[in-house]
Amino acid sequence: MLKEIVISKDEYETRAGLLENKALAELFIERQGERYVLGNIYKGKVNSILPGMQAAFIDIGLGRNAFLHVSDVAHHLEEFAEFIDGDVSEESKSVRGRQTDYKKRNEAPSIRTLLRKGQEILVQVDKEPMDTKGSRVTAYITLPGRYLVYMPTVEHVGISRRIENESERQRLKEVIDGMRSKNQGFIVRTAAEGKGEEEFRSDMKFLTDLWERINRKAQDSSAPAIIHEDLGLIFRVIRDVFTQDVSQFIIDSKSEYDRIIEFLDQLLPSLKPKVKLYDRADSIFEAFAIEKQIKKALRQKIWLKSGGHIVINPTEALVSIDVNTGKYVGRENAEETILKTNMEAAVEIARQIRLRDLGGIIIIDFIDMDKEEHKARVLKTMEDALKRDRARTNILQITELGLVEMTRQRTRPSLSEMLCQPCPYCQGDGVVTSTDSTSIVILREIKKINRKLGEKRLKIMASGPVALRLLEDDSDKVKALANQLGMEIEIEEDPDLHIEDFKLISMKNHREINLEED
Repeated sequence: MLKEIVISKDEYETRAGLLENKALAELFIERQGERYVLGNIYKGKVNSILPGMQAAFIDIGLGRNAFLHVSDVAHHLEEFAEFIDGDVSEESKSVRGRQTDYKKRNEAPSIRTLLRKGQEILVQVDKEPMDTKGSRVTAYITLPGRYLVYMPTVEHVGISRRIENESERQRLKEVIDGMRSKNQGFIVRTAAEGKGEEEFRSDMKFLTDLWERINRKAQDSSAPAIIHEDLGLIFRVIRDVFTQDVSQFIIDSKSEYDRIIEFLDQLLPSLKPKVKLYDRADSIFEAFAIEKQIKKALRQKIWLKSGGHIVINPTEALVSIDVNTGKYVGRENAEETILKTNMEAAVEIARQIRLRDLGGIIIIDFIDMDKEEHKARVLKTMEDALKRDRARTNILQITELGLVEMTRQRTRPSLSEMLCQPCPYCQGDGVVTSTDSTSIVILREIKKINRKLGEKRLKIMASGPVALRLLEDDSDKVKALANQLGMEIEIEEDPDLHIEDFKLISMKNHREINLEED
């Protein structure tokens, strides 16, 4: 697979796109002046404790209190060692993977025994603030390096789930176990596959030294205070995404290019030849067709190459994804047509979930399949496509109705939440009143004005589509109403009016009539 990283930086924002076979798979955006807190470490103060929720609100100095669940604050991992899964995602917080079991077994200690109001505590942001909610934080600190993630508060070694070779997994575990000190925990990242002690020793030293500096600063600081800030976008991408299987890393900023080369020259010289400076006049995101792909990723409907399509609808509770054959009718029997559409949709859905950064509960409505073999093939296709996703995912079996239920780790707002806002016209409903409905509302309003105010001469100001409706399709209704009430009615287009809005103006005194105000 051809993998490329394309970075655009200007005075407004920094954007990084990960391309897989020229298709945009992930997009990262960091705007100038906006504060990104995911991964930052704070010394916070317990503001309030909620025993009923087994949680506390922590003041970390961001305006809104952060949320801390009891499963993220227990101090001794040994009590809960049975809940730790050694096969963890490289991007996940390994220890927090046991939280679901915590809740199911209801064995977590009381939050009151662990925290008290006014207590100072070191926490790390696990989830960005979203909507009206503040950040979610954890007391389990994780410090990511190039090959390892250091967990200074636990004693555990986990291996990235994307390293599938069992002998390599065992080798890496033995190497790290032999190198780490007691009471140190590490996650071995995907980039560590095939690497040896030399690379790990450098990573370990950097991360343990960083933890010592964080500890010293925490001891000298009063809550609330920021103790450690994660890297900026470009260097996070280098750390987390730029691996040997990336064919090129191209950026359009000369100053950032020089910084990257200097950084790689000291730490990762083997990656230097892959870094290139883009110095053409046209936009780098347009040259790589990324702008078009971003626009498509904001649409509800995504067309498949076969002619089928998928429809993505995020709601408050979950994300629903519907698969349709659309224009594709196939050349074979119906079952094969449905299978091909579902197989193609499974790959595209996995890409769209990553690209849009959709999280939480996701329900996928594949086209109904009768054969169990076909269901298994579609599910396997989707599981394979999601292996490239760095976020934790969990897929359940296809139900009898053809639904696939899955969950995906959510740590930040989705792409649409980041780039869009609720429509000011439909107030986020996604629909507006039709022209014929608005026309009927206007005619009723005219009757009301005539009855209450005795108005005989009215001018209707409406949007283009509504004015056209009144002048053409509903012209008979307008004439009949004018004759019935003995009124003179004029209709005029106002292109500045929204399709649902209109004005009724008295031609006697040229004043707009509003019965609510009158």
